[in-house]
Amino acid sequence: MTERGTGKGKLVNGLHKGLRKIEIALKWDPSPAGQPPADLDLVAATYPASGPYGDPAYVVHFDSRSPDGTIYLNRDSQDGLGFGYDEVMTLELDRLHERYARVVVGVVIQQRSAHRTFVGVVRPGLRIREGYTVLAEDDFGGVLGATAATVAEFVRDESGAWDFHAGVYGFEGDPATFTTAMGAPRRS
Repeated sequence: MTERGTGKGKLVNGLHKGLRKIEIALKWDPSPAGQPPADLDLVAATYPASGPYGDPAYVVHFDSRSPDGTIYLNRDSQDGLGFGYDEVMTLELDRLHERYARVVVGVVIQQRSAHRTFVGVVRPGLRIREGYTVLAEDDFGGVLGATAATVAEFVRDESGAWDFHAGVYGFEGDPATFTTAMGAPRRS
């Protein structure tokens, strides 16, 4: 599996109490007539402080939620039909147990009907925000050949506050293996 991406995100920190409740929203337009629908899914993996780059403690996706209810999918689309954002995931970082030190969020393109990369998805878009403050936006232009991408990393600092590391990093390969690879440390 190959990792590529912009890596040109910013670290949001400073004199604040840390991030609390994050909304990650994903949108795309329906496929042209005669083509199979594009189905993109938001995925979040939570890592313990004892192994923040190992295997995830749990993964949240279209058919699940975190055991404690702090990470959940508000909206799920299988075709991009509708107005506005098609998939929305909420992360209540301020409620996440202190044993967790890292949360990585990604986007996976389902490969059921045909092999598809971001170049084959019509007008994909991503927005990450806390309340009304937009932390990041992206159109996946830096990872057009990828079948999946990590889009956000949230890390708990020594004081217990959560920081956001932006950047879209694409993965080329079998999307089924993406959840095991998405937590790897970012290459510079």
